[in-house]
This record gives sequence, C-alpha cells and structure tokens, in this order.
Amino acid sequence: MKRLLVLAVLILPTTGFAQLLDAAKVRPILNITKTQWVAVREWEGRDLLYFTHLLTWRCGLTRIEYSVNSTAADQVWRFTPCDPSAANPMALPPEQVIYRGYELKSIQNVTVKITYDDGDTDMISYDRKAIQIQ
Repeated sequence: MKRLLVLAVLILPTTGFAQLLDAAKVRPILNITKTQWVAVREWEGRDLLYFTHLLTWRCGLTRIEYSVNSTAADQVWRFTPCDPSAANPMALPPEQVIYRGYELKSIQNVTVKITYDDGDTDMISYDRKAIQIQ
C-alpha cells in the first residue's frame, strides 16, 4: 500500500499537467476565469498591462491578440508554446515577457481575443477599474 501511495504521488503531478494541454481542457478554466485574463497595475509611474494568467494557460492556445483603448484586438502578444514533455508544461520560461508598459493612467480599457488550438476564439473587453490591481 505504501508503494502504491508513493507511486501515485510521483505520477499525479505529471498526469495532472498532461491533462491540461489542449483547448478541450483549458477552455473551461479560461471561461471561469475570464475576468482575470489580464490585469493593469500602476508601478513606478507607469501602467503595466499583465498577461500572466493567459500565459500560464497557453498550452491550449495558439494566439493572443489585444488592444488598448480600442476594441480591435489587433496587436499580437507573442508567447513561447508550452512544452508537453516538461515536468510542468504550464511553467513560463524565464525569457517570456509577461507585461507591457504604458504611460501612467493611459489605459482606459483593454480588449483581448484568444484563439484555442482547435480554432475556436473567445473575446472580452474590460474597463480599467475591472482589471486594475493594487
């Protein structure tokens, strides 16, 4: 019994992450957390627009598009694809950019469009106060 428990503990993390590598598994999570896809923070006299949440769940995504103060979602946020063979495919590589800086108080609204690896898309627009963190 002890061996079985140890084996389960060793296998579970890998199996758990392996199950979150495509749109079918990631979509429900991103639907539930849609209000948290991006965040705005004022830091050292700048507005910082963070994409950390979406980047963490990027395994089921092929594209992230966005716009600031527009609903066009015509800018592409580049990201490193997840590595399914990694111990934690959802972990962000050190070189991954997670935010972009703007002039202080310049972000009034943000629109984000994501494309899942099955081709489906989803889009949302946020007012600044809905995504501003302290």
